Amino acid sequence: MRPTGSALRVTVLVGGNDMWHHRPLFTEIVHRAHGAGLAGASVFRGIEGFGSSSPIHTMRLLSPSEDLPVAIVIVDTHDRIRAFLPQLDELVPEGFVILDDCEVIRCTGRDKEGQ
Repeated sequence: MRPTGSALRVTVLVGGNDMWHHRPLFTEIVHRAHGAGLAGASVFRGIEGFGSSSPIHTMRLLSPSEDLPVAIVIVDTHDRIRAFLPQLDELVPEGFVILDDCEVIRCTGRDKEGQ
């Protein structure tokens, strides 16, 4: 089911080098969101950032960093996102998990035949 109307967006901010059992943490989060049947998830790599207990990481030429910030954005209905939050509690020991109310005005995808 694709949501329209009132929805909830969860944004997870972690380091690009954060791992979950030898797998990138952002990959684990996306695969779990997919397995939970959530409407969609995307990963965005930042070009500069810092967390509460770390130095500034940047991709500038004079100060290259391997551990750039990553944002995972997931959108679905309030109930489905709230049901997924315990998995994020398990996966994200440090970082930010942010919830925002949002409105989905369009949620479309390819038909299986059209892929």
